Amino acid sequence: MSVSPFLGELLGTMFLVLLGDGVVAGVLLNKSKAQNAGWIVITTGWAFAVMVGVFVASATGSPGAELNPAVTIAVLVWLMYLPHWAETQDKGLKLAVFSTGPAIRNTTTNLISEIIGTFALLFGIFSIFGKLSPGGGPVGGVGPFLVAGLVWGIGLSLGGPTGYAINPARDLGPRIAHFLLPIAGKGDSDWGYSWIPVVGPIIGGVIAAVLAISIAGM
Repeated sequence: MSVSPFLGELLGTMFLVLLGDGVVAGVLLNKSKAQNAGWIVITTGWAFAVMVGVFVASATGSPGAELNPAVTIAVLVWLMYLPHWAETQDKGLKLAVFSTGPAIRNTTTNLISEIIGTFALLFGIFSIFGKLSPGGGPVGGVGPFLVAGLVWGIGLSLGGPTGYAINPARDLGPRIAHFLLPIAGKGDSDWGYSWIPVVGPIIGGVIAAVLAISIAGM
């Protein structure tokens, strides 16, 4: 099998979602050995998921590593924790494995949180790799570690209000998977909230891009 951008994105996304949603499942689902390990474990797991996803994507044909989670990839997490779904009664925890949700439901502040989180992500990436980088970008191979650290920092500092989707596709694809998969006692997929982790990151990304371009052009 030859490498290609499609294969790179597919495998990179697979590892991103498997390890990212996987750590959430491990912390939240009943009778998991990682149950109740806490927010620090979830944010750390997602940081490593990003790092591994970028390396896998680059190694298999997609050095750009967009890593936009696809619907079918979330099936692996469902299979990995198959017996734990029935052991978990809380429908909200099951949904949280696949998608983000607000700690306090408030449309305005939830949207602002996603805008700020995504702004921090994109402006941070521009600063690491783009023209804003004072050293012309990181030495080869270091970039994924820096991005992972950036995602970790965003999760720790800004992820509390909404769970930091910070990617329009990160939340929507797995949420669709939650809707489609035969998860025991899963409950509603919370479509009323679903537009916030899509629209917020788009706005935040645009703001970051405009600011970065304007600064770089000065």
